[in-house]
Amino acid sequence: MEDSQIIQLYWNRDQAAIPATSQKYGNYCLSIAQNILGNSQDAEECVNDTFLNAWNTIPPHRPNMLSSFLGKITRNLSFNRYKYNHAEKRGNGEIHCVLDELAECVSDTDDVEQEIDRRELVKEINIFLESLPSVKRDIFVGRYWYADGVQALAKRFKMTDNNVSVLLNRTRKQLKTHLSERGFEL
Repeated sequence: MEDSQIIQLYWNRDQAAIPATSQKYGNYCLSIAQNILGNSQDAEECVNDTFLNAWNTIPPHRPNMLSSFLGKITRNLSFNRYKYNHAEKRGNGEIHCVLDELAECVSDTDDVEQEIDRRELVKEINIFLESLPSVKRDIFVGRYWYADGVQALAKRFKMTDNNVSVLLNRTRKQLKTHLSERGFEL
């Protein structure tokens, strides 16, 4: 079923929207949640919550890209669940590594959190990503959007773990420089 048809089901408040969404994007959302949480049960709950959130936000919102819309909801719910699960302890999961690695590029200050500054930051990150060769961009997005592990990325792109780590480190430094040159406080 096409995305536009699925979205129309939501707009019509037709309950067939949920199974249609699950059939087309269930594995995609589960993969995102599983990478972040590392726990099948929590990941499945986040995916179910994703579908509920989609039901509650469509309408009034009409997403242009259903996959990105669902991916963003899943990612946010998964991070929230991860924070909840690790509120009092610092675990050894990938997420801490991912967030720590990006912390040097993008700060979490009140200035950046303001909506206009946030939009400008997103715009600049997208410009930066578009300037990268496709393999570099895919590895960077795989690591920092989908929270893929270094080993999984190395295997997927037929590289060594060390090559992927070095590429990610250099790309983060390039992003930091790119943002710094455009006036973002890091």
